[in-house]
Amino acid sequence: MIDVQTGHAMTALRILKKALLAAALVIAGAGGYTLAARHGGSGTPPEMAAPELQAKEVVVDKSARTLKLLRDGTVLGEYSVSLGGNPLGHKEREGDRRTPEGDYLIDWHNPNSSFHLSLHISYPDAADKAHAAATGENPGGDIMIHGLPNGWGFLGSLHLLLDWTNGCIAVTDEEMRKIWSLVPDGTPIRIEA
Repeated sequence: MIDVQTGHAMTALRILKKALLAAALVIAGAGGYTLAARHGGSGTPPEMAAPELQAKEVVVDKSARTLKLLRDGTVLGEYSVSLGGNPLGHKEREGDRRTPEGDYLIDWHNPNSSFHLSLHISYPDAADKAHAAATGENPGGDIMIHGLPNGWGFLGSLHLLLDWTNGCIAVTDEEMRKIWSLVPDGTPIRIEA
């Protein structure tokens, strides 16, 4: 038999923990990933893996909250992710806190990120820009795969309790170091609903 008062207290404690985590992540990542955040500093990045060990494709499944690194159909790594705070649907404008959907490229590595390392995703593409222009909006940009805000790596997988980014794809710092070393610039990334 479950004690009703204990059950309520445990539910309240879980809610409090999520609220504190949300507040910490919002404070740590205040303003999200902006142009200024490019110059934060994440420490020394890992060396790239040998070319024959690197991924040829990245697949993000938003509904499953997973990121997979693939090479010729073989899964090199699978990671749980946090997404933008408004995760349903394709990113349409700056500030909507959505993670884009579609086919893009990893087009550059950023060792000086305010989040522990980051890989830039080539959003917005021409279609995204045209859609935003047609609606009179700015499509946004600076969408990344990144670790936790610098100095907050101790949160580890607790960050998975909620979607907290401004549209990026977040993993733990340790996972980001693995992803960094396995994903060269020019790697295709598919982000699925």
